[in-house]
Amino acid sequence: MAVRMSQSGMAEAFLHPTVGRNVRLETISEQIDWKAVSGALSGMKPGRMGPPAYPALLMFKALLLQQWYGLSDPGLEEALCDRMSFRRFVGLAGDQAAPDHSTLWRFRQSLAKAGLDQGLIVRQGTLIDASLIRAHSKPPAPPADGEIEAGASRLVGTPREPDADWTRRGSARVFGYKAHIAVDQGSELIRRVRLTPASVNDTVPADELIMGDEKQIWADKAYDSHARSARLKAMGVKNRICRRGNKHHAPSPWALKRNRAIARIRGRVETTFAILKRHYQRGRARYLTLQRNQTDLIMACIAINLRKALVLAP
Repeated sequence: MAVRMSQSGMAEAFLHPTVGRNVRLETISEQIDWKAVSGALSGMKPGRMGPPAYPALLMFKALLLQQWYGLSDPGLEEALCDRMSFRRFVGLAGDQAAPDHSTLWRFRQSLAKAGLDQGLIVRQGTLIDASLIRAHSKPPAPPADGEIEAGASRLVGTPREPDADWTRRGSARVFGYKAHIAVDQGSELIRRVRLTPASVNDTVPADELIMGDEKQIWADKAYDSHARSARLKAMGVKNRICRRGNKHHAPSPWALKRNRAIARIRGRVETTFAILKRHYQRGRARYLTLQRNQTDLIMACIAINLRKALVLAP
């Protein structure tokens, strides 16, 4: 026997709190201080065509869903239209139209122009490292041997992807970008992130990753320099950077022993890169410019931190 339901009855069924439940998203909604997030977004300026149609917090939550579920902009638009758990999470009313993919794209651009960043005050210690991210577009023909110099490639970008660059990873050549991150030693929360062309040497943006409130800095020998050692000493931050030798002096047995001890701790940062690349598919860039990819990387890191924060919460 067929069962008929009025339009109003059907609407009430879909608006029932048990329909389309997602316990994980409900837990996040309850445990995250969204007022603080909203305050951080309060500086977002309206566009030239007038005030935005959607609150900044709603759009920000939508971009978090995009990171957690690996959705494209059109895919996110579709999910916000027909997934009740997504609509509840971002705060869309039952009859409210979802933002379309172009609106989502424009909001992400606004975040990039606003210089979106994050800094968690944890203060135990900071692990810093870098990892390569391949370019979104097909790379040009690789340069000949000798044309790639460490930290100073002579071939920069392509007409389609002008910010990407070549570098070496062992004997292989990689065309793309480099993600530089700072991770808290105890919680493994991501404290700061920077994106550069792949040719930029790891040590160049390293000082930007030092927060100044941590007790110690952990890093591999690529970050070792007299200037950085002096800066950390002046800041009262313990130097836990691996020592490296030079053409005149090889590392002493004590330095090698110290390096091995540091490596066991600073190597934990690799777990964060593994999460970014395997679970959030950030082994390859999603966009064609450095600014857009920087914002996308920051959003991915925020999404990772929120997930970790739920595990760390008492």
